[in-house]
Order: sequence, then C-alpha cells, then structure tokens
Amino acid sequence: QVQLVESGGGLVQAGGSLRLSCKASGRTSRSYAMGWFRQAPGKEREFVAAISWSGGSTYYVDSVKGRFTISRDNAKNTVYLQMNSLKPEDTAVYYCAADLNIPTLRVASRVEYWGQGTQVTVSL
Repeated sequence: QVQLVESGGGLVQAGGSLRLSCKASGRTSRSYAMGWFRQAPGKEREFVAAISWSGGSTYYVDSVKGRFTISRDNAKNTVYLQMNSLKPEDTAVYYCAADLNIPTLRVASRVEYWGQGTQVTVSL
C-alpha cells in the first residue's frame, strides 16, 4: 500500500503561481510513476501531468503545457507540481496519483493509488 498526502493548494489571483507537493509513504521502495489529476465541480477527473520514477519522462495535458512543471525528489518520496500563469479555468481539486505503469497513470479509472486532494482556486 502507498499513502499519498497533498499540500500547497489555496486561493491565488489569475496570473499567479502555486506549488503543490505530494508526499508518499508506505511501500515506497517500488518504482512508482507519479502524477496529478484535477476535478472541477460537475466535471470528470482530468489528467494533468505525470512523471516517471526516474524523472526522465514527463507528460502534460495540452492545456497546461508551458505553464505547469512536474518534478520529483525520490530521496524525499515527494512529487511537486509548479503551476505558473494560473487561469480561472485551473480551479479544481488537485489529486496526487501513483501507479507502477505510467501509461496507466494517465487514465483516472486505472490509477492504483490516490491522495485526498487539495483545493486550488484561481480568481479573476
């Protein structure tokens, strides 16, 4: 089992920045890929970004490319999502996710482990 705890959400004005963190605990000895999803009210959970265990491969949804950066520190069992140039449409609950297979990590219904979520609200 892997437990994931997110932090760093909050309220920010459009154009601002936030950095989300997700700390993993439990069976962290395995080589899990990590990622972020988000879910806005009334919408399905959406893939945002993913990173391989080594950090050598990253993937982003088109709407955040050039604005968001995913990274990880395996010594700290932590993955980060740096969000810049935030827009009101980025408002959502952001969830950390972990899975052994990065292709699986891009499909919400197939993800093995989830965090509890952290709210990000971007105001005009």
